[in-house]
Amino acid sequence: MPSTMARSAKVTRILHSRDLNRAKYDRLVEIATLYGRVRGDAWQRCSGWSTAQQSPREIRDDWMAGGYDWHGLPARLGRATLLDALGDIHASREAAKVPVRKAVWHRTESDEEERHRLYSLLKQNRWTEDSFLHRHMRKRWKGGTSRVTNQIVLEPGAYTAKVRHGRAWVHMQGMERGQRIAIPLKEKHTPSGQLRILLRDNGQVEVHYAVDETQVCSTRPCGAATVGVDKGYTEAYTDSDGERHGKGLGDLLAAESDARKVKGQRRNRMRDLEQKHRDAGNVQKADRIRHHNLGNRKWDRRPKRHQAQVRDFLCQAAHSVVDRAGTVAGEDLTASMKSAKVMHRDTQRRLSGWVKGVMADTLTSISRRRGTALVLVNPAYTSQIDSRTGLLQGKRSWDRFYGLDGVVLDADTNAARNILARMYDDEITLYTPFREVKRLLRDRSGTTVGTAPPGLESAQVANAA
Repeated sequence: MPSTMARSAKVTRILHSRDLNRAKYDRLVEIATLYGRVRGDAWQRCSGWSTAQQSPREIRDDWMAGGYDWHGLPARLGRATLLDALGDIHASREAAKVPVRKAVWHRTESDEEERHRLYSLLKQNRWTEDSFLHRHMRKRWKGGTSRVTNQIVLEPGAYTAKVRHGRAWVHMQGMERGQRIAIPLKEKHTPSGQLRILLRDNGQVEVHYAVDETQVCSTRPCGAATVGVDKGYTEAYTDSDGERHGKGLGDLLAAESDARKVKGQRRNRMRDLEQKHRDAGNVQKADRIRHHNLGNRKWDRRPKRHQAQVRDFLCQAAHSVVDRAGTVAGEDLTASMKSAKVMHRDTQRRLSGWVKGVMADTLTSISRRRGTALVLVNPAYTSQIDSRTGLLQGKRSWDRFYGLDGVVLDADTNAARNILARMYDDEITLYTPFREVKRLLRDRSGTTVGTAPPGLESAQVANAA
């Protein structure tokens, strides 16, 4: 019997250099600059329709047959750069196809044969054969350029990795034949596969490589319950049993947002003071203010540290959900949604840091590696339905849901129960438009509005013809 095990996913491991001398770093900068020129040529020559139907190897062979000089790079390093850039171009092109597929779906709702034809042309990169596809792809995919000059891509044959004196070393191919550049690392792990070396402004480098997630991530068994989860701001997840996972997420995000606001205000005052001295002719004082108070290294380092902290927090919350659940019904929050029309600017600033993309990514990856079935459902109106009746009756106000009978429910738990019920709803699928969802719920509820202020009876409004 054929194996039914799904192929495990890859995750990126990052190794950091240690005690890298300046001469080696300068040589790496020189190589990365040449890499950037090859990458820029790839984007200029291959980010159009003329090469969309060619495979990366065909493009590489055409370049080599035409006598491309790789800007002085050894051919092995140049080919790796070209293939990496072509991968980025392919990803950009595929991302542009997503809204085009939605446009095709809306255009051919009643014609399955025409929809299949357009999808096939789009998949085969033959969109110029149809005027509708050509117009939409021209609008969505505009090619691009590359100004990346701090990355070096190495194929397995272009480097060796070994452990010496209790630390790992990467010996990468240099510009001259037989030359190797030795990069000392902090960790003892030896990288393998394709490497991506990133040069940082502080004179150090990072070595990125892919590993099987089962080697470095937790794979302990999941629970057995079936729950729905509602993603939130004050806590990461609330399940349909009323359990909260990841308490304190809102405080973590708000504290960072408020700290950056205060820091930004102080930097703006210093910037005004620096400009005042510069206008008055005190150039030396203005330069000292800029050098000692308006640098970007710490300012840029803080968001990365915060993002790592939030990701770790959300991973712990996702593990807490999966510890008790074998099947999880969750919201699909990939589509953009409108927020409240009136919102205080501090509230808007704090909510802008709500990392729903990271939240969805961590729950998906942890569910996959621990064996939990994650079922995405349509999130439309799940916060406005009374979970006891399944009808669009009642009103949510902040963290409470007010039923028409005067019963007050926890809003997050109510929404999680609606999400769980949505998993078994045959009429509302994942791709049902929200207007159609509202119509179905309104028909079920027998009202046109379906909500009422807390403590008031629902007003029956006649449906206008």
